[in-house]
Amino acid sequence: MLRIGVLVSGRGSNLQALIDGIEDGRLEASIELVVSDNPEAYALERCRRHGIESVIVRRKDYRSKEEFEGAIAEKLKEKDVELVVLAGFMRILSGNFLKHFPSRVINIHPSLIPAFQGLHAQRQAVEFGAKFSGCTVHLVDESVDAGPVIVQAVVPLLPEDTEDSLSERILRYEHRVLPQTVQWFAEGRVRVNGRLVVVEGAKYGSLPVNPELEKF
Repeated sequence: MLRIGVLVSGRGSNLQALIDGIEDGRLEASIELVVSDNPEAYALERCRRHGIESVIVRRKDYRSKEEFEGAIAEKLKEKDVELVVLAGFMRILSGNFLKHFPSRVINIHPSLIPAFQGLHAQRQAVEFGAKFSGCTVHLVDESVDAGPVIVQAVVPLLPEDTEDSLSERILRYEHRVLPQTVQWFAEGRVRVNGRLVVVEGAKYGSLPVNPELEKF
């Protein structure tokens, strides 16, 4: 059973996807701790409903970013967390945090990175006139939404798309690819070689998700 910690800032729909995967037996993991930098995050209510331990760590309560990140890392390490999952966590983590969990911090981003990094990726895709977007689960490094890619799902844009309509269709895939990625880690199948990340035994080369989803 993989012990995971989840970092959140908002509503926590991807956190809910992880919870659902665990509760229905598809995801062989346990959420040991949820950390929020926002005391108003709806994700905290999801934790209360499902009996998951959560803690609020606010940036303003620490003198520096290093102290703030150190506090989060310490709380995760106290729970023996093996994989850190960013699920709508709206802060860029530094190398000071990442060194505690080398190649064990993942993020979900609503674009096919390296396209449309940073905030409002769906709006960026619509305004650019892109014909395809999607979502990416990647390893976190010190860059902004540019770490090594684990899996991507492709979502076509429609002529009438708005930021909201595109976001809704991408989110459906986010709720599948994120728990699937955690499951691959739980199975010990993720191999990292520089920027190349390979899931052992996975099927590559199909659309709309590459590598193919197995349980989700």
